Amino acid sequence: MPDLSGKTLFITGASRGIGRAIALRAARDGANVAIAAKSDVPNPKLPGTIHTVAAEVEAAGGRALALKCDIRDEDAVRAAVAATAEAFGGIDVLVNNASAIWLRGTLDTPMKRFDLMQQVNARGTFLCAQACLPHLLESANPHILTLAPPPSLDPKWWGPHTGYTLAKMGMSFVTIGLAAEFGRRGVAVNALWPRTVIATDAVNMLPGVDTANCRKPEIVADAAHAILSRPAQGFSGNFLLDEDVLREAGVTDFSQYAVDPSKPLLPDLFLD
Repeated sequence: MPDLSGKTLFITGASRGIGRAIALRAARDGANVAIAAKSDVPNPKLPGTIHTVAAEVEAAGGRALALKCDIRDEDAVRAAVAATAEAFGGIDVLVNNASAIWLRGTLDTPMKRFDLMQQVNARGTFLCAQACLPHLLESANPHILTLAPPPSLDPKWWGPHTGYTLAKMGMSFVTIGLAAEFGRRGVAVNALWPRTVIATDAVNMLPGVDTANCRKPEIVADAAHAILSRPAQGFSGNFLLDEDVLREAGVTDFSQYAVDPSKPLLPDLFLD
């Protein structure tokens, strides 16, 4: 089976959660991983930094580059991408994982929070793609994978938290546009979304969500690995669900991914 040995991945928001899990899965193949995130010092509320994940990547068999990078900052993104290409000789994969969340209604959404979500989610996805594409276009098997849901205009997803839905769907629409523009040039541009809620530190901070009813980030990491190992040519513009990807790869036992296999799972947002 193909793997990610020797490939270079630029992963945003990789200091914890799903980004970290994708980084460690690639590292087991011997990949080069750029860990681009804001967290460079420990935070008692949010464990994990770019440095701790870099150490884990190297312990798992990969090569790591820890990059303090706020993806709202264009200069910082371009510098991080340039440093990655210089360190590893190019970039083969961009994983747009960084995302900001605020599940509140309009009257309970400060404009500062609204702006943060738009800047990180849609704008950050576009900026990171723009910065990485010159390198991706030189790769033998280039991929852009964005953690974004299938696009939906169903009001039930918009009414409860318009600001967040706009920001998250913005990532989906950027994926559509990039796939249309660069798919024909051999870049696989796709999106991946979990079927169920994933137990991450961000979810831990949401009221009313019990992580016992969630799956581990490793299910998304294994699905991402299966996607990124595929030939890029002709594989673009897809909105993929982690379960479907893994079933196609031959996985039949999903209990291994449950935080508590005895508990019912919470379906993720934006899925019917």
